[in-house]
Amino acid sequence: MSQNIEELARDNVRALTPYQSARRLGGNGDVWLNANEFPLPVPFELSQQTLNRYPECQPKIVIERYAAYAGLQPEQVLVSRGADEGIELVMRAFCEPGKDAILFCPPTYGMYSVSAETIGIEYRTVPALENWQLNLPAIAEQLDGVKVVYMCSPNNPTGNLIDPDDIRALLEMTAGKALVVADEAYIEFCPQATLSGWLKTYPHLVILRTLSKAFALAGLRCGFTLASPQVINLLMKVIAPYPLATPVADVAGQALSDQGIALMRQHVAELNASRAWLLEQLPQLSLVQQVFPSETNYILARFTDSPAVFKSLWDQGIILRDQNKNPGLAGCLRISIGTRQECERLIAALQALSVERA
Repeated sequence: MSQNIEELARDNVRALTPYQSARRLGGNGDVWLNANEFPLPVPFELSQQTLNRYPECQPKIVIERYAAYAGLQPEQVLVSRGADEGIELVMRAFCEPGKDAILFCPPTYGMYSVSAETIGIEYRTVPALENWQLNLPAIAEQLDGVKVVYMCSPNNPTGNLIDPDDIRALLEMTAGKALVVADEAYIEFCPQATLSGWLKTYPHLVILRTLSKAFALAGLRCGFTLASPQVINLLMKVIAPYPLATPVADVAGQALSDQGIALMRQHVAELNASRAWLLEQLPQLSLVQQVFPSETNYILARFTDSPAVFKSLWDQGIILRDQNKNPGLAGCLRISIGTRQECERLIAALQALSVERA
């Protein structure tokens, strides 16, 4: 008897549009400026050979080194398969499907909504203000039934930090009612802005981190959740038995050594210098309408004809990230900071296109 497999699937999964990651979107490029990755590989030697045994659930050396790096205690740190797993673990531990809701403020990272839809949790959106700061009065009106508020700072794809006074107001507003999850995937590019020191004051604050960006380990899939020990203990109840493969823990431990952290900081300085150069060059192009300030390893820019710019660069093997479908980002493309040579190639291609279209 034939059975339609689609009909067996949950309704919300059948209707779901999966997160369109840079890799899913594809392209045949040689200058990848679309996924906010570090542009060059970092060398590592694998030292663990005991692959016949299951790994530790929470590898001790990785947890201890990350706690020291973040200025926290090991019991405040959880390691997972990228920060994406951290996003989902919080929902699984704190939100009852069909009853509770999450809230976030677009334009922002797309996985908050995808994870909520996958699990069957309502999500509410409160659009950011024109300067991409939080609309606190509108958030206050929407909080009834909300268990988790997700906030990305610096925000992806806009590149701006959220005003710390507003974050404090949000934390005061949600105390005793909901968790506030601060996604700090890009915090290494502006370390002074981290909220990790706030954890002792706000037990309902949760911070997400990753090794994918500044640590140049996007292929490793290793992220961290920083929170009070009570929150970590609850997340430990819903995490998979062995979230980190032994080679992942091995490389993560090396990346978090003193030498690994020093190398990351050197890379951040190089990328920040290239970002400053791009921020000078882009506004001089006739195709560019607006360039937004950034505290990250990417720049958001608005173009006079973004589809034509995107396609022309794509055809030349320079792959950017189109943001037109994001609320308030019509005409915007996001540009990851590549090597200086890649940045120069991008500017040369845009200059040639500007002349062509003049």
